[in-house]
Amino acid sequence: MCLILFAYEVHPSYRLILAANRDEFYERPTQPAAFWPDAPGVLAGRDLLHGGTWLGVTRAGRFAAVTNYRDPAAKLDGAPSRGALVADFLVNGQSPADYTRELAARAADYNGFNLLVGDARGLHYFSNRGGGGPRGLAPGLYGLSNHLLDTPWPKVARGKKALAEVVGRGDTLAPESFIRILLDRVRAADAELPDTGVGVEPERLLSPLFIVSPAYGTRCSTVVLIDRRGTLTFVERTYGSGAVASGEAVYEFNVGDAEEEHLGQR
Repeated sequence: MCLILFAYEVHPSYRLILAANRDEFYERPTQPAAFWPDAPGVLAGRDLLHGGTWLGVTRAGRFAAVTNYRDPAAKLDGAPSRGALVADFLVNGQSPADYTRELAARAADYNGFNLLVGDARGLHYFSNRGGGGPRGLAPGLYGLSNHLLDTPWPKVARGKKALAEVVGRGDTLAPESFIRILLDRVRAADAELPDTGVGVEPERLLSPLFIVSPAYGTRCSTVVLIDRRGTLTFVERTYGSGAVASGEAVYEFNVGDAEEEHLGQR
């Protein structure tokens, strides 16, 4: 993922509210979100280049997502895929605290990442940049892009403000309200752009919540809602070159149930 906006334990009806965009090269082969044949409890998209994923959930209510930390000067050639960090958490039984604690010992092997992992016991964050260790997250509204958690990049600040407005509207929240947030193409002013070492024009291109360019852009928008009755709603809208919508999958199931309800795929 390249943008994750989430509200954790702040809404009276929902334990987790999350809206995220995955930005990637259009030519990178990707499988849209579905339950994995080799791990039937995992619902996620799949990177067909390395086999991992950027965001996923399980029938048991486990959740994980990753963003890259943008720092081209520190790139490691031949580093393991960061998408495997999400997949590994989803298929094993470790608590978020144990998983991030063990990961910290080998985190230097990876290029820069931000990882969110959670279950019914809590939500944890860990980055292998910035010098901080793994930590559990308190209830709150958060934003994460390609720097550390809540770094106030324009897209993060803009997205958090929009998320707060939607979350504050009422008890029942529609996934489409969060998709609309993620479709925002407004670029930041040059004076507000971060300097991550890629140059001004790429920073402009990467500054909106939703990115469009000939070769690289937002490939999917995902909304995850987990309410206090244990119902998990998962919506993924996918896009091709030119930001043309190419499909949508909607799943809903009760956490812990053996069977999910697949509400539609277009």
